[in-house]
Amino acid sequence: MSRFRRVSANNRGRDLAVGDIHGHFERLQRCLDEVGFDPEVDRLFSVGDLVDRGPASEQALDWLAQPWFHAVQGNHEALAIAHLRGGRVDLEMYRSAGGGWFLDLPRAEQQRYVEGFAQMPLAIEVQTSLGLIGLLHADSPFPEWSTLKAFLEAMDDPEVREVCQWSRRRLREGDTEPVGGLRALLVGHTPVLRVKQLGNVWHLDTGGWASGFFSVVDLRTLSVINPRPGA
Repeated sequence: MSRFRRVSANNRGRDLAVGDIHGHFERLQRCLDEVGFDPEVDRLFSVGDLVDRGPASEQALDWLAQPWFHAVQGNHEALAIAHLRGGRVDLEMYRSAGGGWFLDLPRAEQQRYVEGFAQMPLAIEVQTSLGLIGLLHADSPFPEWSTLKAFLEAMDDPEVREVCQWSRRRLREGDTEPVGGLRALLVGHTPVLRVKQLGNVWHLDTGGWASGFFSVVDLRTLSVINPRPGA
């Protein structure tokens, strides 16, 4: 797995981003249809957690195979990998968080999903005409994007991975310190009522997997292109 992935600018269409999907791919597709997503020219970036909780986690590999879909590895993908590869996983917690669909699969099927999840990077950076956009699942462990990039390219540090995939500190503390070297860092992991910006960190998980409302953000304009009804 390449833990860090660079994506060049999209000169043909739009680059859009969405929060945690959690097995609600049909609901997400309806949202994409509503905003006129065109897979011939547009691209969709995900901040991870494609699986668990929802009814169609098994569609995750089909989406990952699409050339227009790019996703970082979330903590739920990491749980599946750890479970199959001998990591420490609280199985009761994992099942209660929606992982039963994976735990109940035959081992050969588990292996197929884990091989796909293991190819997902921890971080993605996307070039846009207005500046560099970064994506992580939870948060950056470093104040500079270049430091995280160098770290991920050099080694797989469990403490760095922990922050990238599990941290809720920024939201909990209301930390507005920006991550240097980026126009914006897009993350998910912690549900928020509406897209929330702290410094240059944008929290995108508006609970589309729970409430049914996915917030879709245009990476170039950093605008939510499908405002929540009544907002």
